[in-house]
Amino acid sequence: MLKNTQNLLDIMSRLRQPEDGCAWDLKQSFTSLIPYLIEEAYEVVDAIERNDLDDLRSELGDLLLQVVFHAQIADEQGLFNFEQVSEGICDKLIRRHPHVFADAVFTSDQERHQAWEQEKANERKKKNKAAEPESVLSGVAKNLPALIECEKIQDRAAHHGFDWPEVSPVFDKVLEELEEVKEAWQSGDQAHIQEEIGDLLLVAVNLARHLNVNAEVALKESTKKFSRRFQHIEQQVKASDLNLKDCELAELDALWDQAKLALSKK
Repeated sequence: MLKNTQNLLDIMSRLRQPEDGCAWDLKQSFTSLIPYLIEEAYEVVDAIERNDLDDLRSELGDLLLQVVFHAQIADEQGLFNFEQVSEGICDKLIRRHPHVFADAVFTSDQERHQAWEQEKANERKKKNKAAEPESVLSGVAKNLPALIECEKIQDRAAHHGFDWPEVSPVFDKVLEELEEVKEAWQSGDQAHIQEEIGDLLLVAVNLARHLNVNAEVALKESTKKFSRRFQHIEQQVKASDLNLKDCELAELDALWDQAKLALSKK
């Protein structure tokens, strides 16, 4: 094992020593660490998106710490250890790449993808518990961000033939769902409105899939764009010694149009 990897494992073990370890580290469990695991993963993404490579190195270390932390807790409970975690992912990578580590030959990306999905299905079947009925949708994590979960579910269904063969009907479905949202809004039934908004978002993700767009990334980028434009409006209002609430909506709309124009040139 690499020197620094072993050093990290030793440090984590020392922090968890009941006699003279760290009180905070000793209190942690699989469940209590969930927020930190998620936060560190998002901070890795943030560093990548900012193209801050020094920060990326640091954030990957923080994320690795979470893996080591969970493995240490598991080791203490006699469940598994870091070496077994590493062994498991090595075995999985070799199984899923028979064209690299075995004699399989794929003549297209489609064949490779089908083989990958089949191997994942075989893995799910082996570990699927009796309490959960076997399904092609089994194994998609329930706590994923909603857009990512939706895309993965749709990908699974599409892989088994449940999808439109082309994009045109998806545009029609978006318009249909939008009309149903309007009808629900007119009914005043808030539960029904929520249901129809959900259906609209689901079919929007489907449209993104058909257009080869990652819905999560697309929404993230649009949110960033909205923030940049809104901050531009704030700056213009502040320069006029006003507050946002002092402005009429028409004024803010005009500033929004200016922001779009100004920021599009950068």
